Amino acid sequence: MALDTRTDRRPSFAGVLWRSTVGKKTAMAVSGIVMLLYLVAHMLGNLKIFFGALDFNGYAAWLRTIGEPFLHHEWFLWIVRVVLVVAVVTHAVAAYQLSRRDTAARPTAYSHRRRRASYATRTMRWGGVILGLFIVWHILDLTTLTVNPRAESGHPYENAVASFSTWYSATLYLVAMLALGLHIRHGFWSAAQTLGANRPGLDRPLKGLANGLAALLTLGFIAVPVSVLTGVVS
Repeated sequence: MALDTRTDRRPSFAGVLWRSTVGKKTAMAVSGIVMLLYLVAHMLGNLKIFFGALDFNGYAAWLRTIGEPFLHHEWFLWIVRVVLVVAVVTHAVAAYQLSRRDTAARPTAYSHRRRRASYATRTMRWGGVILGLFIVWHILDLTTLTVNPRAESGHPYENAVASFSTWYSATLYLVAMLALGLHIRHGFWSAAQTLGANRPGLDRPLKGLANGLAALLTLGFIAVPVSVLTGVVS
């Protein structure tokens, strides 16, 4: 007679946390903060384009050597890319599952009465879709150079100018950055609430910080394509 060797396995803490609504919201908040920190660094790096091709290309080359000799060439960049992929996927999956859970929890009559989602919800949902599509385009445009016909490997300044000199690439970038600003404006406030920072007296400063960050990042990012289109950067 065969013995039943199965044992009851208790779900892990991480599993229990992920399956809970609070856990998913926390995952969204933390992954959002990781992406926000990257965006601040990325924007500051982009602004070096105003110092000319030598400085900008030198900065891009330096990024590939960070951590040497402890890290091999470009390892730092790949570590950042992996962390970003994990953050983006976690953020997107948690957002989708929370949306489905919220829809399923609504009474049928309520869902018929409220066919239109709130402004904030629609902004986050469609803004996320726009940004997801833009990320794919941005990688194909300025990383793999697949859709940038005038691009040349090893010349990031010239590649950026070539890309933003076209109306369609500049337009896509501008639309995506406006969507990013709206996403950050609402997302930062939501993350602060999830992580317990919305204490009495902090609401106004947090909203001001959210608005400031959104405006700063939006203006910082769109400054590059606008400067190329107007001939300030060429």
